[in-house]
Amino acid sequence: MRHWLQRRAVARSAIVALTIGLALLAGLAFFSARSAAEASASVAARQQVSQQWNEIYLKINIEYELLVDFLDQQSAQGRAVLTGSIGSAEENLRWLNAHGGREDSAQARALQNTYSGYSYTLRNLVDATRGDDEVLVVQQARQAALSAASLRKQASLNIARNNLEIGDRLREAQQNSDQIKLAVGVIALTDLALVGFCTVVLLVYQRSTERQAAESRYRATHDGLTGVANRNLLTESIEKAIARTIPGGPGVGLLLIDLNRFKEVNDTLGHHAGDLLLQEVARRLTGASRGTDVVARLGGDEFAVLLSAVQSADEVMEIGRRILTGLCGPAELEGLTLDISGSIGVAYYPEPSTSAAELLQHADVAMYAAKRGHSGISMYDPEADLNSFEQLTLLGELRRAIENGELELHYQPKVRVGTRALSGAEALVRWLHPTRGLLGPHLFIPSAEQSDLMRPLTEAVLEEALAQHQRWRHDGLLIPVSVNVGASNLLDPAFPDRVAELMDRYGTAAGQLTIELTESALVDDPVRAAAALRDMRDRGVLLSIDDFGTGYSSMSYLQVMPLDELKIDRQFTTEILSTSRGRPIVTAIVDLAHALGLQVVVEGIEDERTHAMIAEMGCEIAQGYLFCRPLPPDDFAAWAVSWSTTEPLQPATR
Repeated sequence: MRHWLQRRAVARSAIVALTIGLALLAGLAFFSARSAAEASASVAARQQVSQQWNEIYLKINIEYELLVDFLDQQSAQGRAVLTGSIGSAEENLRWLNAHGGREDSAQARALQNTYSGYSYTLRNLVDATRGDDEVLVVQQARQAALSAASLRKQASLNIARNNLEIGDRLREAQQNSDQIKLAVGVIALTDLALVGFCTVVLLVYQRSTERQAAESRYRATHDGLTGVANRNLLTESIEKAIARTIPGGPGVGLLLIDLNRFKEVNDTLGHHAGDLLLQEVARRLTGASRGTDVVARLGGDEFAVLLSAVQSADEVMEIGRRILTGLCGPAELEGLTLDISGSIGVAYYPEPSTSAAELLQHADVAMYAAKRGHSGISMYDPEADLNSFEQLTLLGELRRAIENGELELHYQPKVRVGTRALSGAEALVRWLHPTRGLLGPHLFIPSAEQSDLMRPLTEAVLEEALAQHQRWRHDGLLIPVSVNVGASNLLDPAFPDRVAELMDRYGTAAGQLTIELTESALVDDPVRAAAALRDMRDRGVLLSIDDFGTGYSSMSYLQVMPLDELKIDRQFTTEILSTSRGRPIVTAIVDLAHALGLQVVVEGIEDERTHAMIAEMGCEIAQGYLFCRPLPPDDFAAWAVSWSTTEPLQPATR
């Protein structure tokens, strides 16, 4: 029934019917008024005609009575009065003849003939009384009486006729009025029913409109796939939550969640599986959150949880860890078992975030920090914010620094384990900023990696390292150099040719340049990475995987990539002596590298004991502050010349 009432045709039909009903009602009102006016005018006209007949009847009676009085007295005064009254009804008869209508005009003309004879008789009678002719007087009086009687009779008949017509007109008007009242009542009831029906239709439409508005509002503020809030509702909720806070009271926390390997699920299993995964993530986040929290999907595989009335950033972190635990774990999706994991960025209002926009921005920065550090969850750190005003300004200045040659390289030696002979030098970039002094790579390399500056920065470092290698050769020092290369360069098809061009320009022989790669560079696009590595290796470039074990390590990459060297990160080196598992882990890495025919470089060697330990493990090359800290080119050359393997080694000053 409700759906029938919601049809447009039903509503339109009801409105049309109501319009017709109201028009009929208005028409009847007009017709009734017009009929009443016509009836009133007709009755008034009849009454005016009847009044004329009444006056004619009255004047005839007066004339006859004056005649009788005159016959009784026959005085001169009576004769004058009678003579003055003769023909008094002529004016009324003329009016009836002109205005009385066809019947009354005809009757008036007929009466006028008789009345003219009557008036003539009266005049003759008056004249006869002057001659004292009694017989003629009596004869004329008798004739006048007969005429008067006839005239009165005709006038009476016309009066009666007009009264009957007036009665007929009144009855006809009453009948018309009764019929109009009946029609008005029927149409009014019909219109009332239509008004009621239209009211019902209007209410149904109003409720339907309200429901549609609510549905539209829901669709505008919720994610269509998962049913949780969308970015618009999250932003609105953040602003409301911040508006409710009071100085010194509870604050607002925001968790920004990004899933790991979601693109692989979409690419491998299809978007349907990806949608199922997102729905499962939404269920887990909702289940792990508090009842007052707002769970939202911002787009793609990015979610957020808004925490209201939290006492501190530590409480936000605690809730975030609980939510991360609830999120991570295997999930059954249509017979497939997938592992769900993610990275969470945490931000807190009122400090350091001071607005809704900053809360979102800071949570996003923290989330990317969690992904880079593989920590699972990370609190926003203003000092590490690569998107801060200072960092954005620094990024703009970095482009100018590359173009103006403000970058410089420091070199750290790589020595042979056991013999301690110098085997090469790793080039480490520094930025001699015009106002901030010498800046380490940690202050600008992360920003460059997120921009388009990493390629020109890497090529600038590579060219300077090969140019320095050429200068050392001219000075009699043959020191192989190692240069770090980012993923963006490795995925550039023109990069191998660029490396070959620089080697030819500076006369770099095969085996004198080592390219160090992070594991993430191999993971982003393994096929393209392997092709680029084979191309460079064919040109005499040695290849090293840097910071092994801290990234997305995979045995399959070590098997298919044409590598020459594996570098063990310093975080494993420091644990060789400090933890029970440190030495077994490093030993396993060394054995794995040797099994694959790779030379092992150990970073972070800072004391003789650790150096002796890696010698026992069979590592080939050591690098660390035990030998030398990174030095500018001239200082490094002086150190290389004075380096003696016979002298006892002391840890270098940092």
